[in-house]
Amino acid sequence: MLKIFLIEDSPLLQELLAGVLSEIDGVDLVGCADGESEALRCLAESRADIVVIDIELKQGSGIGVLDALRHAPDRYGAPTKVVLTNFSHATMRQRCEKLGTDAFFDKSLHIDQLIGFVAEAAERKAAG
Repeated sequence: MLKIFLIEDSPLLQELLAGVLSEIDGVDLVGCADGESEALRCLAESRADIVVIDIELKQGSGIGVLDALRHAPDRYGAPTKVVLTNFSHATMRQRCEKLGTDAFFDKSLHIDQLIGFVAEAAERKAAG
């Protein structure tokens, strides 16, 4: 099973995304968080394969999560980092890429692409 961890501050979107991601064959949603500290604490325990990260959080930011994941692989493992944000301008995309993001999606335009990305990752894990 492909282990997914979701970091999203909107309770409605967190519930929606958790439901959609959980329905993908081969995916196990191992947790959700709405803030940076909670996310990092949970990620240290869960060792997710993919982390879906919103930039704006209730506490801290997705940038802080990306930075921590990049600088402490011994603590968090090496999950695939996927940013899903409303702040999808080029400057933010570049900043996330410098912090090691593997994929970057706009919430308002690319939810289907996120789902496809996760489904393909689940298929690769099942096959390999």
